[in-house]
Amino acid sequence: MDTVEYAEIVEKQLAAMIQRRFRKGDVDLDEREEIWKASVRAYNEKRRQMARLEWRAFHCGQAARHRAVLESLIAHHEEQAAKLMDVQPEGAA
Repeated sequence: MDTVEYAEIVEKQLAAMIQRRFRKGDVDLDEREEIWKASVRAYNEKRRQMARLEWRAFHCGQAARHRAVLESLIAHHEEQAAKLMDVQPEGAA
């Protein structure tokens, strides 16, 4: 289970617990604030994990694109160098 999945599970459990306790009416203000803070922490962690995954995907995609461009450029320069090696000086047989 990756971190994002774990954060989602924790967030759902916290939300369920908060709803259950509010319906019962047995949550005091301090406890409500602590529950809210835990919910905010779980939400922020989920957002951080999602951002990390998105940045990773972006960088992997960029690397693949750069690799393709550079390999094409290398092939072009090697081809041009090979053509220049085949050129004979004037007057040579």
